[in-house]
Amino acid sequence: MKRRTVLIGIAALAIAGALGWRYGPGLMSPGPPAVHAAAAVPVTAGVAEAQDIPIYIQGLGTVQAFNTVNVRSRVDGQITKVFFKEGQDVKTGDPLFQIDPRPFQAALDQAKANKAKDQASLQGAQLDLQRYSKLLPSGFQTQQQYDQQKATVGQFQGAVQADQAQIDTTQLNLDYATVRSPIDGRTGQRLIDIGNYVQGTQNTNLVTVTQLKPVYVSFTLPQTELDPVRQANQNGELAVDAYGQDNKTLLSQGKLTLIDNQVDVATGTFHLRATFDNNDLRLWPGEFVNARLVLSTKKNAVTVPAETVMQGPDGAYVYVIKPDDTAERRAVTVAMTQEGRAVIGKGLAAGEHVVVEGQYRVTQGGKLQIRGGPGSNTDNVAQGSTQTTNQVAGSASEPTQ
Repeated sequence: MKRRTVLIGIAALAIAGALGWRYGPGLMSPGPPAVHAAAAVPVTAGVAEAQDIPIYIQGLGTVQAFNTVNVRSRVDGQITKVFFKEGQDVKTGDPLFQIDPRPFQAALDQAKANKAKDQASLQGAQLDLQRYSKLLPSGFQTQQQYDQQKATVGQFQGAVQADQAQIDTTQLNLDYATVRSPIDGRTGQRLIDIGNYVQGTQNTNLVTVTQLKPVYVSFTLPQTELDPVRQANQNGELAVDAYGQDNKTLLSQGKLTLIDNQVDVATGTFHLRATFDNNDLRLWPGEFVNARLVLSTKKNAVTVPAETVMQGPDGAYVYVIKPDDTAERRAVTVAMTQEGRAVIGKGLAAGEHVVVEGQYRVTQGGKLQIRGGPGSNTDNVAQGSTQTTNQVAGSASEPTQ
């Protein structure tokens, strides 16, 4: 009997303990679960801008001089003077070299003397002819003598003309003894020194004069671009921009002046040439440049940095920053990408804020912490995170009070 009573008491205590655990004042209650706020994703913001975007085709080009002349002597003789310095700018007609002029001057003087002698003979023959013509009607002079004198006058007239031609030739040789620049340009390296003997028949280069203003830029494009270039050229003169090897430094701007009349069958390309004023001499003959042929300009095109655009299963998209600093995934159409900017055809308006960097962690509707750029909320997010942390800590400590 006592044993049964003890078992009943133990069972009653066990039930009471269970009820106390379930419905007690809360000393053993774990309390409500702590709520953790979703962390904001740090991103860099940018703005969609409306810009005028040039539509161009690019090819590798070479700068060519407008004119290049290899200066040579046209007469034989010894060089006695040099009138220029290497690399000097010269004008048309400026003297460059002096070839010993004394032999040519002597030949000129002799030619003039011969002409003077023949002119005197011609004058005497003409006076005799006049006298013969007066004596002929009276019979004191025969017709044969008159005709012979007339022929003598003709011979002396021809001699005078030959003397004048000789004078012109020797005068020309004397002029050639002073070698002058045939064009405006810049001299290169002097290829012959004072004292050397040159001959006009040897084609020895004395110096090269290169015209630098204006200059040409020759470049090639694939034949697939021929029709677009020709059609654009029919609408007006096309601009060509010359960029440096870094493809960022604009060196000069010119105009397209030549579309060659055939395609190179070996390379499948066609040749073009542009003319540049080159007043600042930023283009130098032989230099390689990146030539951009501008076909048209897209006005007020919406552009964003190229890294803003992401690719998904359904195509391109960007994350747009909403006023409450949350992300909206938006599908866009990219018309073209050039110079680090993506031209948006559809899906985005100028002035909208977009995520430029950090978008790989962004989700639809996710909270953003903007680092730099417009609408930065770094301070607000930091304060909100502190308040949330305090609230969570308070909730966790309440059961211990």
